[in-house]
Amino acid sequence: MFFGMTDEQKMIVETTRAFVEAELYPHEAEVERTGHLRLELIREIQKKAMAAGLYAANMPEEVGGAGLDTLSWLLYERELGRANYALHWTCVARPSNILLAGTAEQREQYLFPCIRGEKWDCLAMTEPGAGSDLRGMTASAKREGGDWVLNGTKHFISHADLADFAIVFMASGEEDTPRGKKKLITAFFVDKGTPGFTVRDGYRNVSHRGYTNSVLEFDDCRLSDAQVLGEAHKGFEVANTWLGATRLQVASTCLGRADRALGHAISYAAERKQFGQQIGKFQGVSFKLADMAMELKAAELLTWEAAWKFDQGTVTEADMSMAKLKATEVLAMVADEAIQIHGGMGLMDELPLERIWRDARVERIWEGTSEIQRHIISRELLRAVGG
Repeated sequence: MFFGMTDEQKMIVETTRAFVEAELYPHEAEVERTGHLRLELIREIQKKAMAAGLYAANMPEEVGGAGLDTLSWLLYERELGRANYALHWTCVARPSNILLAGTAEQREQYLFPCIRGEKWDCLAMTEPGAGSDLRGMTASAKREGGDWVLNGTKHFISHADLADFAIVFMASGEEDTPRGKKKLITAFFVDKGTPGFTVRDGYRNVSHRGYTNSVLEFDDCRLSDAQVLGEAHKGFEVANTWLGATRLQVASTCLGRADRALGHAISYAAERKQFGQQIGKFQGVSFKLADMAMELKAAELLTWEAAWKFDQGTVTEADMSMAKLKATEVLAMVADEAIQIHGGMGLMDELPLERIWRDARVERIWEGTSEIQRHIISRELLRAVGG
């Protein structure tokens, strides 16, 4: 494993960081103040992102993306992660990789318009009563008259208000296993405007202002077989094949925000004077900076190793869970300590620290809670010895 960046990776980092600082930072205050991301602003930044070659960079070259390897993609994600989440996620969009699992017809209808910036997708798994337990979902898809009929509710569905279609996972049957019956899951494309499909406003969230969540309701929503993504009853296989790296994506965006917060803390510790000297010379502050830098480095190494192993085909679930767990918890620590170093000023909205601190909270919940990640890691450890 090579620990330095290639010339191409350095260029990706420099280009993305310059774009974030010039095109995203200036709009953070507006989004934070209003909690809303204007469509005209989205289109303006989207056009600039396309011109810079940053839009849909996660996609393979053969479908119009940048064709980045996993490590390069995560370096790109880290730089985007420095900015307000709504701005970088929506305006410099990364269509879900799961769209690559579609048929040729589905790619024409869903994938390519997303890559061209003509459509947005959203992913719908979570339900009010199921949370991280996908086998516990109750929203269902049943065969009726040659169609699929969908009923139930999904919630916490990110930017579904803006999306043109949803990729929805539904319980579609049961199978017998040695541990009893387990639900079968099928994934569907559901276009906005389909009869029986309603998108409602979600909940007000302390984290990621401007990045909305919605409630999706299905009431006898009829779909044809052409709208099945992958194979019927094989939704878990589709998700496991195409969505595994999302934990690494979360880790990388957290690293970007943690690095930004640490940068502010270092600058302030060098500039602010108390009792006749820079506060960074006091052990109470200098030791905080050392711990913040050390923990951030550890999180980076876990994430970059998992990315490298992902491209080698050797990554494990535990590798990705460790990266996600460490990065999200380090972000929380760094954001909190950066505010402590700034004192009361750290909580004022003249600085991005209070936003980074608020935004950090959701990272230990979505894409699998910290408890779920610890369960995955410990399960893999125990399985190795027959546990």
